[in-house]
Amino acid sequence: MNELISALRDAVGECHVISEGDLSAWEVDWRKRYRGRALAVVRPATTEAVARVVATCGAHGAGIVAQGGNTGLVGGSVPDDSGTQVVLSLTRMNQVRSIDLANSTMTVDAGCILQSVQEAADAKGMLFPLSLAAEGSCTIGGNLACNAGGTQVLRYGNARELCLGLEVVTAHGEVWDGLSGLRKDNTGYDLRDLFIGSEGTLGVITGATLKLFPAPAAVMTALAAVASMDDAVRLLARAQARLGAGLTGFEVMGDFALSLVRKHFAQLPSPLPPSPWTVLLELSDTEGEAHARTLFEGLLESALEDGILSDAAMAQTLEQSHAMWHLRESIPLAQSEEGLNIKHDISLPVSRIPSFVASTDTALQSAFAGVRLVNFGHLGDGNLHYNVQAPEDMAAEDFLRDCETRANDIVYDAVVAHGGSISAEHGIGALKRERMAQHKSPVAMGLMHAIKSALDPKGIMNPGRVL
Repeated sequence: MNELISALRDAVGECHVISEGDLSAWEVDWRKRYRGRALAVVRPATTEAVARVVATCGAHGAGIVAQGGNTGLVGGSVPDDSGTQVVLSLTRMNQVRSIDLANSTMTVDAGCILQSVQEAADAKGMLFPLSLAAEGSCTIGGNLACNAGGTQVLRYGNARELCLGLEVVTAHGEVWDGLSGLRKDNTGYDLRDLFIGSEGTLGVITGATLKLFPAPAAVMTALAAVASMDDAVRLLARAQARLGAGLTGFEVMGDFALSLVRKHFAQLPSPLPPSPWTVLLELSDTEGEAHARTLFEGLLESALEDGILSDAAMAQTLEQSHAMWHLRESIPLAQSEEGLNIKHDISLPVSRIPSFVASTDTALQSAFAGVRLVNFGHLGDGNLHYNVQAPEDMAAEDFLRDCETRANDIVYDAVVAHGGSISAEHGIGALKRERMAQHKSPVAMGLMHAIKSALDPKGIMNPGRVL
């Protein structure tokens, strides 16, 4: 192993290979559920240096864990506890390489912070619409490796839909330059889509060409109180019919989820009184604020008249809009403050979400007396964060130890029965590896193993994750 560390220092420079001291920033995942032990942390600054690192690790048979902001939620971006894996941190690769306004594209290093990508687009009067709670620390390479979703999938799609081209270091230490800004390229297999969503198990994403969009002339935000998930789905249909592509956000938040925010972040304003469900809507308009306000007011008034919602509040200022989004984005933090929990990142056909929630709530409450359900997420695209919190009189650690497997059985069996997926936007990582094998068809699993064997025959790319 000393020989490998020496070779890595030759590849990237001695000061960029860390093998001693406190490595917990790279070895512990965001949820504090996975704690590994790295042989070394390597921090290259160029694609060529990444290629040298991968080739060196391949020659020594060492596993490589590519890592961006380490904000993942499924244990896919930290090493295992063997002490033999190399963490390949891409945070030094953080440059915007170019912006092509005529082509509406931006080419960036994989280590660029998502917020920095958004700001670079905004500075040119354009929009990069990928947006999620961790955008101040997650990196675009990690977003693409996990095919991140976020709050505007309803209008713009997942990370996959926002990427036109990639630069990738393969498991053999070769560089594939696929940084095309083309929207049409029908020459053979789509290699880009192989690497997006592969969670670093097939190669290392080092650069990306991203789609940009015209910045909207006005953005309006509102909160609406509804009595049931059925009403939330009815409101979504009404909003889509009236606002069309202008509807860029449609989030749902259960009362208990928001009660945790009120409990742990009491300083945050709550524009509406508690309700069984609260919906956050966002309208992006190309004509201007007056037009957007007229559309939004018409939608909310019609929904009130028809009994779809019971109350609503529309942001009057940018500050109020940010405060509404802050309520939504504070739910994961408030849940963390409440204690360890069982997270489920699931997707379902929107039409089947009310039935899923009603039946699964009942099944969990029957199995675990006093269990608390933290349900929120991107209803517009069918993605729920359906999380299970321990009863108040039970230690969170005991609940996870004794009840997690059974709770997962109940939730995932219900997801499959309702035609859904056990992972919507967080990926598989280590957390859901065995579950995926249970719920994917043997044909699908066989194809994935064949791709893995072909592209990473030595099995050095993020070993033990996904497959």
